[in-house]
Amino acid sequence: MRVADYVADALAQERPVVALESTVITHGLARPENLEVARAMVEAVREAGAVPAVIAILRGEVRVGLEEAELEALAADEEAEKASLWNLAALVASGRSAGTTVAATAHLARRAGILVFATGGIGGVHFSPFDESADLVALSKTPILVVSSGMKSILDLEATLERLETLGVALVGYRTDRLPAFHSTESPYSLPARVESPREAAAVFRAQAALGLSQAVLVFNPVSKGLPFEQVRAWVEAANAEAKARGIQGKALTPFLLRRLAEQSGGATDRVNRRLLVKNARLAGEIARALAE
Repeated sequence: MRVADYVADALAQERPVVALESTVITHGLARPENLEVARAMVEAVREAGAVPAVIAILRGEVRVGLEEAELEALAADEEAEKASLWNLAALVASGRSAGTTVAATAHLARRAGILVFATGGIGGVHFSPFDESADLVALSKTPILVVSSGMKSILDLEATLERLETLGVALVGYRTDRLPAFHSTESPYSLPARVESPREAAAVFRAQAALGLSQAVLVFNPVSKGLPFEQVRAWVEAANAEAKARGIQGKALTPFLLRRLAEQSGGATDRVNRRLLVKNARLAGEIARALAE
């Protein structure tokens, strides 16, 4: 693992640092939009008074904090893999480059000493039997604060909530009592706790640590100007039915479903995705600053 000098200096001086995952750059958004959004997230963290640390695998080396040229190279790399915990070691050993998922980013960020992490949406339980993201187990054993806009819309939200509860992951709504549904501001599902400010979110994370709990704290930040929940759910059901009919499963399923959502919505889901990524990066920076204070 190589930690960039500017990140290492910030950590040594106990200044706020925010980790940013990189699968949104390698797999989540089309080129060249992926680089534009990555730059916007980095800038949002800086504007909030924190240091951004994009985490990725470059030619077999874990990198915590990318320079602009490295960010550009990652965004342009069509051969980049997707690194989760199950294949992280193999990718490093084989000298490959990869974007890191929520699971891998949370693990690597915490290992580097970073306490706050921003993403778009976490993985979870799919409607397909036995298909469950490694994000859930990773969050159950990684003491880090994660800002997201809920689970990805393509998932079984109710089942994912149940799994998170079973795993003991702390769930907190940011100025909301309802679970945000990624592309939608809220869903029918309630949350057990709510905070009104970055300072209150930081207090929850401090209490989690003081109690000796090893799970993550998930701060759910609703997207502004989201799409109607029932409409998105109808698109998801149609996309899942099509995937089943075509035999699409495994790691090919999520990209297919997200692409079909974008097509069905006329690109609206992509526009919402871009907006929530930047807003989550900004809120994570504000929380990291409150923690540092």
